[in-house]
Amino acid sequence: MAVLLEDIVLWLKLIRKTPQPSYVDPSLDPVLLVPGIAGSILKAVDTENGKDERIWVRIIGADYKFRTKLWSRFDPSTGKTVSLDQNTNIMVPEDRSGLYAIDVLDPDLIIGHECVYYFHDMIVEMIKWGFQEGKTLFGFGYDFRQSNRLPETLERFAAKLEAVYNASGGKKINIISHSMGGILVKCFMCLHSDIFEKYVKNWIAIAAPFQGAPGYITSTLLNGMSFVDGWEQNFFISKWSMHQLLIECPSVYELMACRKFHWQHIPLLEIWREKHDDDGNSHIILESCPQEESRKFIKEALSSNTVNYDGKTMPLPLNMEILKWADETREILSHAKVPSSVKFYNIYGINLETPHSVCYGSEDTPVTDLEQLPFIQPKYVCVDGDGTVPAESAKADGLNAEARVGVPGEHRGILCEHHVFRILNHWLKADHDPYYNPINDYVILPTTFEMERHKEKGLQVTSLKEEWEIISEDQSDSNITADGNPVVSSISISHPGDDQSLQAEAHATVIVYPQNEGKQHVELNAVSVCVDD
Repeated sequence: MAVLLEDIVLWLKLIRKTPQPSYVDPSLDPVLLVPGIAGSILKAVDTENGKDERIWVRIIGADYKFRTKLWSRFDPSTGKTVSLDQNTNIMVPEDRSGLYAIDVLDPDLIIGHECVYYFHDMIVEMIKWGFQEGKTLFGFGYDFRQSNRLPETLERFAAKLEAVYNASGGKKINIISHSMGGILVKCFMCLHSDIFEKYVKNWIAIAAPFQGAPGYITSTLLNGMSFVDGWEQNFFISKWSMHQLLIECPSVYELMACRKFHWQHIPLLEIWREKHDDDGNSHIILESCPQEESRKFIKEALSSNTVNYDGKTMPLPLNMEILKWADETREILSHAKVPSSVKFYNIYGINLETPHSVCYGSEDTPVTDLEQLPFIQPKYVCVDGDGTVPAESAKADGLNAEARVGVPGEHRGILCEHHVFRILNHWLKADHDPYYNPINDYVILPTTFEMERHKEKGLQVTSLKEEWEIISEDQSDSNITADGNPVVSSISISHPGDDQSLQAEAHATVIVYPQNEGKQHVELNAVSVCVDD
């Protein structure tokens, strides 16, 4: 009855939220949305009777179902992490051309608080632009526990590209990936470049941890992660349950800081520890471990970690086989190249404090035993980013990019940013606006252009007048003085001839007027004078 109630609630919610197309633009190229880690609805299928039940994300019995159906062990012979329940297969629902699994992840109508929207707002926005589900708009959900280069996942992705290509009438595809989805797409591009080139027109990566998410993943391996905060955790998966799963997930290890990347500041694992000298004197020191050495500390910290499943206690240390697999994945990614016929774009989050290095203990309360680390709340040294992925990592795609744009926004929330929507609208050619500047997020509309040339006493005189309107939603930086008057800037340049007489001279003045209703008028006046040869 509980499962039935949950399904009914989710069905009612999707009816209320699923957007209806107002019109369809048949000229648009198809779009495939690819989510990041934990960004796909998962179902557990019973291999004996074929029945399935939703296990990610759910409310009723969430933690119990998560532990019994999703907890897994890594098989190094296949590179696959397999559920501890041998009678369970994990699948992703394909409803709504794959969009259902990546739209609204939480059946949260009972509580009444929308806490896990994923691509929902973007789907709604794109349908307004004229995209149509199943014709020009598709989704690719996947088992995010697995390696980003798992053959089974990449085979599904290849089949999806072919299906989208055929469903849209043979049009090449625009891929929009978020977070770890960018790593998956990059792996596919490396290992199946021929298929990628055949079906893909543009790839737009959003908030991708191309060089890892150092602080976030280090603390995740040691302490787990919470997807919701506060009292809502009572209805969700515990941080400890999540921790025990992620220790066996290749995808998480593949998000560790790339060791070969030249970081501006090397990510560190810092631990306040008590040391004794030869005379027995105690000293409190801060040990700072770079990436290679930090792995040894994490290994020691998790050396006694265990999990109790079906009445049996199993060891669950840092998995060195997965670590080896992840290093091989990084090596593959380092050789990635975008095919010449495909255009790549990168959007990354900025303006939020983002974990970079992790510190445990303090000078007053040093760590006496590394096995205590999973039970200690870490502190972070932060850098600029989206709160999860440092901007330095997200920018360093290592690819030939058409554009890289930093957008203020939170890691998952960036998918709802109107600035991102306007950029996508422009890059997907859904707005047909040649005057939009995605980097600065404004539109420049020319209003006046006048040029006059004439000769006067052996001199060539050219005068130019241009006027345009800058349209932007951000009115915080208006370049206007405190008294509201226009800003006037001038520049003069002269170049003497061989006999020190005038050879050429130019003078220009720019006037920036106060903003009015989101528009800012700019006027340019320029005059040049040169000797008429």
